[in-house]
Amino acid sequence: MTLRLTDLAPNFDAETTQGKINFHKWAGDSWVVLFSHPKDFTPVCTTELGSLQSTKPEFDKRNVKIIGLSVDPISDHKKWSEDIKEVTGYKPSYPIIGDENLHVAKLYGLLPGSISGSSEGRTAADNQTVRTVFVIGPDKRVKLFLTYPMATGRNFLEILRTIDSIQLTAKYKVATPAGWKQGEDVIIVPAVKDEEAKNLFPNGWKTVKPYLRVIKQPGL
Repeated sequence: MTLRLTDLAPNFDAETTQGKINFHKWAGDSWVVLFSHPKDFTPVCTTELGSLQSTKPEFDKRNVKIIGLSVDPISDHKKWSEDIKEVTGYKPSYPIIGDENLHVAKLYGLLPGSISGSSEGRTAADNQTVRTVFVIGPDKRVKLFLTYPMATGRNFLEILRTIDSIQLTAKYKVATPAGWKQGEDVIIVPAVKDEEAKNLFPNGWKTVKPYLRVIKQPGL
C-alpha cells in the first residue's frame, strides 16, 4: 500500500510497550507523530529515540502524541530503552509498537506487501525502508511524511517546525515561506482574493508580487 498526503492513516490494533492499542482510538482528537526505525540496538536509532524524548514536552504543548514503530519484539524495545537512557540521558516514555508480524510496516507501505514471515532473522539493512516519520492530523489524515536513509539521524526540531506550520495553515488561510519559524511573517494563500483578504486580515498586507502577499503571523 502506498500512502499519499491527505490519505486516511490506516487503523490497526497492535501491541506496544504500554499495552495493546487501537491506533485511531489511542490517537483520539490529538495530532500524532508516528515514527519508524529499522532495528533496535542500532547506533543512529539509539540517539534518535533519546532526542525525541528530550523534545517530547514541545510536542505535548502542541497536542501531539508520539508513537514509535519497529518490527522488533516488545521485550527488545524494553531492554533497549535502558541503553537509550544510558547513552542519551532520556528513556522513552512514549509507546513503541512491536510489529513482529510486519503488519503495520506493510500497512503503511514501509515494507512490500509481498514479504512473508515475521521479523525473526531480519537485519537493519532488510528493514532500511522502515524509517519514515508520519504526521497525522486529528482527522486521521496524513499531513506529512519524511523518509530518511539509515545513516542520517533525524532532526526532531525540524519536525516540530513543520507541525507548527501545518497547524497554523490548518487554522488560517496562509502558507509559510522557506525556513519559516514560529512568529515570523507568513503568506496569504493565492486562493484568497484581495476582497476576501481584507475581511480575513484587516490590518493589511505587503504585496511583494501580485501572487505573493505577506502578513504578520495571525493568532499571536
